[in-house]
Amino acid sequence: HLVESGGGLVQAGGSLRLSCAASQTIFTIEMGWYRQVPGKQRELVARITSAGSTDYADSVKGRFTISRDNPRNTVYLQMNSLKPEDTAVYYCNAVPGPFRINGRDFWGQGTQVTVSS
Repeated sequence: HLVESGGGLVQAGGSLRLSCAASQTIFTIEMGWYRQVPGKQRELVARITSAGSTDYADSVKGRFTISRDNPRNTVYLQMNSLKPEDTAVYYCNAVPGPFRINGRDFWGQGTQVTVSS
């Protein structure tokens, strides 16, 4: 299971830190944070390899930082200088994702981030 948390309502320019706790060992797995707004496809915004190398979508580069704590099977997303267009439901998952369980795609419940202008 993947449990995302840390979302909320914040004003533009503010910060949030998202957490994703996995119920299984993920230290060998490249992980990422995705986001989705209604009517649009889910997009990958940040990724981190098992060794800690990171990459970001252009839209969040310089503002978001992904990190991981392998012993705790947890992935984080520090989001600074938030903009209204960052409003979305945020999910973590494998890259390439998603995890598959019993032959079906698995996503956690996500965490809602809302940025007011």
